[in-house]
Amino acid sequence: MLKSKLHLARVTASKRDYEGSLEIDLELMDRVHLLPYEKILVSNMENGNRFETYAIPGPRGSGVIGLNGATTHLGKVGDRIIIFAFASVPAESAAAHRPLILVLDEKNQPVGGLKQI
Repeated sequence: MLKSKLHLARVTASKRDYEGSLEIDLELMDRVHLLPYEKILVSNMENGNRFETYAIPGPRGSGVIGLNGATTHLGKVGDRIIIFAFASVPAESAAAHRPLILVLDEKNQPVGGLKQI
């Protein structure tokens, strides 16, 4: 099930000569309970590309969302992306499960508060 989502994140950096991953401001990761090195699915709203990678923490409060390694071929600085994380939830808890969703502005700052849908 969907565990957490960073919606409308803006790519701020791109480093092709890196082993891979998506760098995410640690403050944003903490807000949606995204762990360092957790597997994520990323959807690029500008070109439709989707890819799986893992999250690495960027400097807290920096607003960084950085494509690294092969993911640099799937987007560019300025692109809007959605970052998803999923979790296994016991069947008896599934009906009550609510993901954590944070909508971001063009500077990767939260718009409103944390949402649970």
